[in-house]
Amino acid sequence: MKPTARDVINVDRLNQGMDAAKIDAIVARAGLNLTYLSGFAYPGTLARHVDLADSPRAIYLVWPRRGEPRMIVNAIAEGLARRDSWVEHFDVYEGYVEAPIDRLAGVLQSMGLADGTVAFERDYISASDWERLVSRLPTMRGVNSTVLMDHVRAIKTDAEVARLRHGANVLDDAFLKHFPTVRPGMRERDLHAALVAECIVGGSEFTHGILNSSRNTVPYAGESDFAFAAGDAIRTDYVAYIQGYPGHQSRCAVVGTPSEEQRREYAVIRDIYWAANDQLVPGRTAGEVYDFVVQRFAAAGMEYKSIIAGHSVGAWWHQQEPVISRANPRRLEKGMVIAMEPHVNHWHIQDMLLIGENGPELLSGRFPTEQIFSC
Repeated sequence: MKPTARDVINVDRLNQGMDAAKIDAIVARAGLNLTYLSGFAYPGTLARHVDLADSPRAIYLVWPRRGEPRMIVNAIAEGLARRDSWVEHFDVYEGYVEAPIDRLAGVLQSMGLADGTVAFERDYISASDWERLVSRLPTMRGVNSTVLMDHVRAIKTDAEVARLRHGANVLDDAFLKHFPTVRPGMRERDLHAALVAECIVGGSEFTHGILNSSRNTVPYAGESDFAFAAGDAIRTDYVAYIQGYPGHQSRCAVVGTPSEEQRREYAVIRDIYWAANDQLVPGRTAGEVYDFVVQRFAAAGMEYKSIIAGHSVGAWWHQQEPVISRANPRRLEKGMVIAMEPHVNHWHIQDMLLIGENGPELLSGRFPTEQIFSC
């Protein structure tokens, strides 16, 4: 059964924001807003056309303040949208023949929005498309939707939390199954392939991430033929999407039996991590949480250099506002989900936490983080 818009979208918060800004409609083009407002995620090749701002097969969703939403799609992208989205009205154009922005202009005009105030992702729509749209609809008032949509997506519905929890379980199950198989001589790419495959088998439409040995000091460079050795610490940072929503965790392990020094280092990071999680309470700013992390690492004799200590998660793109970063004034609210990851070097622990009235609830609790996982 298809979900309804109100199941997943924070419709009341969206309506309030549109009314406050006097917006007649929102046009979604970026993957995170298109997925959020349509209720489904495009996979594979179709996903790239959602990501590429200059795609000749672009997809748009028009969400009016009153009335039914409509999607502008090319013929190849139509079938999945009709099957999985709650949107029921589609305008289909011929890719590589008709410019998608021209069909969008026609749809906006037919919806009576040619003289209205319409919000766009001005940090995503291309300059050439914007010029073309304005030339077609010169009396339309175009405003930026980015701040409004960040605000709406930040508070999760129960259905969103369920999807995030599902993704977290799929990802943790993959770690629990494949960490015990690591032996000296296994390559980074072998473990990476096993983790990604396990998530796909477990129901994830798309999984990505990184892992590296503590002796491989260039992270985020792609998994390679670098082979694990006994005593190596393994750092990970993965995302497994379920119905467009990410399970997003980082887990640590050691090949063989951890040394006493490794156990000590891990315990220091773990305690700071747990203490930082407890700072996720309504009313505190993201910048204040980041400052707490910096201070706790300094008290332990370490300098915290990472540009973030955590971030919100949501549809399509796992790293959203509020970001736990220096001087970020965004206040935390009940219902936000934050992936916390204050870490130094390869001791990278990360979980997703739902902010409640009196503190956070762990959404990704299948993998034990009290001690280092021993492969």
